[in-house]
Amino acid sequence: MESLEIALRYHETTKHHPQRYARSLGYLDWATQPDPFRRYLGSPCVQLLIAEAAEFPSYDSLFESGSIAPQTVCLKTISDFLQNSLALSAWKEYQGTRWALRINPSSGNLHPTEGYLALGTVRGMTTDPGVFHYAPKDHVLERRCEIKADVWDRLINGFPCETFLVGLSSIHWREAWKYGERAYRYCQHDVGHALAGICLSAALQGWQVLPLTEMGDEDICALLGLDRDHDFENAEQEHSDLLIAVTPVAESGTRDTPFGLSSEALRSVVRSKWFGTANRLSSDHVEWELIDSVASACAKLSTPELAISAPATDSPTPLIPKRSSCPARAIIHQRRSAVALDGRTSITAEQFYLIMDRVLPRYKHSPWSALGPPSHVHLGLFVHLIEGLKPGIYFLVRSLGQLATLQESMRPEFNWQKPADCPQTLPLYHLMSGDARATAGQVSCGQDIAADGAFSLGMIADFEGPLQTHGPWTYRRLFWEAGMIGQVLYLEAEAAGIRGTGIGCFFDDPVHDLFGFKGRQYQSLYHFTMGGAVDDTRLTTLPPYLQNVTARPIVTD
Repeated sequence: MESLEIALRYHETTKHHPQRYARSLGYLDWATQPDPFRRYLGSPCVQLLIAEAAEFPSYDSLFESGSIAPQTVCLKTISDFLQNSLALSAWKEYQGTRWALRINPSSGNLHPTEGYLALGTVRGMTTDPGVFHYAPKDHVLERRCEIKADVWDRLINGFPCETFLVGLSSIHWREAWKYGERAYRYCQHDVGHALAGICLSAALQGWQVLPLTEMGDEDICALLGLDRDHDFENAEQEHSDLLIAVTPVAESGTRDTPFGLSSEALRSVVRSKWFGTANRLSSDHVEWELIDSVASACAKLSTPELAISAPATDSPTPLIPKRSSCPARAIIHQRRSAVALDGRTSITAEQFYLIMDRVLPRYKHSPWSALGPPSHVHLGLFVHLIEGLKPGIYFLVRSLGQLATLQESMRPEFNWQKPADCPQTLPLYHLMSGDARATAGQVSCGQDIAADGAFSLGMIADFEGPLQTHGPWTYRRLFWEAGMIGQVLYLEAEAAGIRGTGIGCFFDDPVHDLFGFKGRQYQSLYHFTMGGAVDDTRLTTLPPYLQNVTARPIVTD
């Protein structure tokens, strides 16, 4: 109970209010800006390949389970998998200063998320299984551990041939440097961004992603080597987030693979030969005790009871896109965060319905298979410039079992009517008509970008109940789900010919008051907006891997 209270108290303490923002340093200490690239000094490296742009498969096929034939796991496909999930997407330059952008979005472009692979023998890459850290700046895998073949076989016993594992961790200081105590939230939805990106990149190869829901933080740390204090001496610690299995075997309809790994095999991995020491990212740090406290309270134990499969009845059949086919890699690599929207660009209702349909949690399809059920996050929408829809407030119910509870919990004057031409399978409801632009901007910390798009939204989570039922670690999972929604919205904006951006700064309780939520039953976790982008023409864009850029990057939103 104490851990639950710590998690709830953290959430309340880090809310933004019109008269008071969550506590942060209040300025950017450029002397201690964290290095955005973690490296393990002394680790043997595997140089990955850089693939050229390809027309196949199409972007829309990523959301159609089984539409892409599974590829063999080899150097080429592992390289492509990482290039389309956690790699650099470009360098930006302004007045002699350069900074990197990545495939996976991040709050403030600070990138607290680190990626790891546990691989067996891979043709053209390595003859020995091992644990590897992905270093995106140079597109290399750094070997952290050398695993004996028999240990690897025991570790992935029960999984199909060629299965490999992907782990994610967070360096909280990277976000806290700028955002202070609220940074823990941002680290968690950045995990969701990365998880969705990984799952969609796996879909490019025809691979499926299986969440290992039994795994606790301690076991993940052991597998990835994050608990090796000697390797992190004088370096910032990483906190384990999650572990997933990636397999090239086509989905059979039912899952018969494990939801965790052998404890005995994990102990053997710990006793294996390890390489490298972590680099130090900042010369000095500000300690945020509240983040340390909530991270400890939200640690996940091994949870066999969460070894659940997708429900027998998934979400409704996806809508069929009526747009020209876009290459998946082009959409993934052109994703950017809008810095301003023009206040004029509109989209059609048909485009809007497809975007909303794409964020429904179909657990047998990418990317939602990477998280699995249940779903707790809904969308409260501010519609501004959508042709065929009245401006006003709308709501997308992503878990139909919560419809009645949501209606009872929100303002009684809301009308809960489906738009006339809305597909019957889409649980979208019109609540109230009117010009919502000023309101959308006000609740998003007065930011015009929330008012100047075609629409903006708040991600509203069924909040306190899941934490009480499953434990305080679920606090992290709620943000992962929100981040996954955000990543899909980013890509859908590009496919629709517009641009999107996540909004981490919003006034929490005024959002709840607007929809009529009381107490902590429902909470807003993340905001988002889409519209016509206003590009900054002062910036020069450079390819991600044309040259080795060594200049220290700066922070940009």
